[in-house]
Amino acid sequence: MTDKAISPLRRRLIEDMTIRRLSANTQHQYIRHVKNFADFVGRSLDKATAEDVHRYQLHLGSIGTTIPTVNAGASALRFFFKVTLKRRDLADTVVSVREPRRLPVVLSPEEVARLLASTTNIKHRAALGLTYATGLRRSEVVSLRLTDIDSDRMIIRVEQGKGKKDRYVILSPNLLEILREWWRVARKKGWMSPGQPWLFPGYRGQHTSARQLHRIVRLAAGRAGITKRVGVHTLRHSFATHLLEQKTDIRIIQVLFEAETYCPPTPDRGAGLLPVPSPLRRDRAHY
Repeated sequence: MTDKAISPLRRRLIEDMTIRRLSANTQHQYIRHVKNFADFVGRSLDKATAEDVHRYQLHLGSIGTTIPTVNAGASALRFFFKVTLKRRDLADTVVSVREPRRLPVVLSPEEVARLLASTTNIKHRAALGLTYATGLRRSEVVSLRLTDIDSDRMIIRVEQGKGKKDRYVILSPNLLEILREWWRVARKKGWMSPGQPWLFPGYRGQHTSARQLHRIVRLAAGRAGITKRVGVHTLRHSFATHLLEQKTDIRIIQVLFEAETYCPPTPDRGAGLLPVPSPLRRDRAHY
């Protein structure tokens, strides 16, 4: 889209998001939700009314829009009304929906071992092994760089994870060996060319996408005969559950997960976490 095709309101919205350092993905989602609202209203949004907002949210409910999508759209509209339009009265009319609390799907150590063993190549095995052994989010896994792996200190540096925070996670000896095997294979095939920074390179100089990582998990679960609804986040939940089963202190797990709601930041936050054994070291989850 050229600059001329961008309306003044959209340009201002983009500028407001850029000033506040919202991520590229968040900006894309906000623009999409605001555009959907504009298409529904059918006129310039600087003339939108509370009744327009009310009718739009009724419309979302009538077409069966999922609760996460409704709430994501609510966040986008509140930002647009409050920051871009300076219409706090409209922002106050946007309603979020309480999402039902459901227990996450968790794999047993045996199921994790089967899933990892069902991968078809070393890249997939390394990516899924790292996801499980560290509890990282999928966006954090795919954006890791080669320089983030510190084999001397046996830690992995996560730069600008959720909430735009840096942190360290544990690196088990088993995982390190798998990553080294992946690096040797990738270098031999020419995927680790000089200047290529990503641990899991994709196409055109970019890293593997989060969507591709999810696809790898789903394919591996299918080959392993796992009938549970499995995604990348399932490995994260399994990581936490298996640590709990190993009698790991719940506050340590909360720090590893960056769960600040229940574990407030402290000056020595993260200290003493590195000796925590990864679930990947357990015999039943070893591969």
